[in-house]
Amino acid sequence: MAFFGLFNKKNSDTGEMSFWGHIETLRRHIIRSVIVVLAITVVLFCFPEFLFDTIIFGPLNNNFLTYRAFCKLSHMMELGDQLCFGNYTFKLQSLGLADQFTSQMWISFLGGLILGSPYLLWEVWRFIKPALHDKEKQASTGFIISASLLFIAGVLFSYYIIVPLTVNFLGNYQVSTMVENNFTMDSYISTVTTLTLASGVVFELPVVIYFLTRFGIVTPEFMRKYRKHAVVVILVVAAVITPSPDITSQMLVAFPLYFLYEASIFVSRYVIKQQQINSAV
Repeated sequence: MAFFGLFNKKNSDTGEMSFWGHIETLRRHIIRSVIVVLAITVVLFCFPEFLFDTIIFGPLNNNFLTYRAFCKLSHMMELGDQLCFGNYTFKLQSLGLADQFTSQMWISFLGGLILGSPYLLWEVWRFIKPALHDKEKQASTGFIISASLLFIAGVLFSYYIIVPLTVNFLGNYQVSTMVENNFTMDSYISTVTTLTLASGVVFELPVVIYFLTRFGIVTPEFMRKYRKHAVVVILVVAAVITPSPDITSQMLVAFPLYFLYEASIFVSRYVIKQQQINSAV
């Protein structure tokens, strides 16, 4: 025990924390993060009606906010009812004995993860902060706020735009009238959660570019050079996410993704300028 105690102390000569000290610090950050996520999970688990009827199954309600907004937009653009959708005839089924219980646990945990993401990012920041210089700390103080807002924005964007469009297409898609659309609850939940989390991660692009630029891996010139390639990729991603042939729906998805790319170029340019200023000083 005395041997491990030596490694848990800071090096008296350099003032730097030992390997075991870093492991112990990381363990404390992880424990606190797990406690917060589990606490939110337990609270959400106690309200299954709100969690499922209002949130998870919300896009199946023909009075969902997105459907009303799209229909109103369609009439404003004099497109008739072209963008009016949300009337679903399929039913969700629970085929396994424990499917509903496990789904409630899974959705409660994902809710805890999403709502607890600002705290998780704060713990990550607290762990890496001692390794940064004072100027780096000042330049990165907005990390938690920026990363949290971008992640939540991605989740909301997927929930209100990508999920309804995807469910509308896949839920009404038929290869033959002889096939009836009745889906399992697990299939629907998997689609909703995958799209939502993936969108939240994609919206972290400016934060990723920030660190890649600081490490010298990406430059604003590189991103501007391949802007046309990025536009093609974005259009392909938008077409995949919204399989509907309606160009309006695809543009509603493509535009925010392109905006993220342009914002990332701005972030990269900002980092380069800050590095030049710091090196000049």
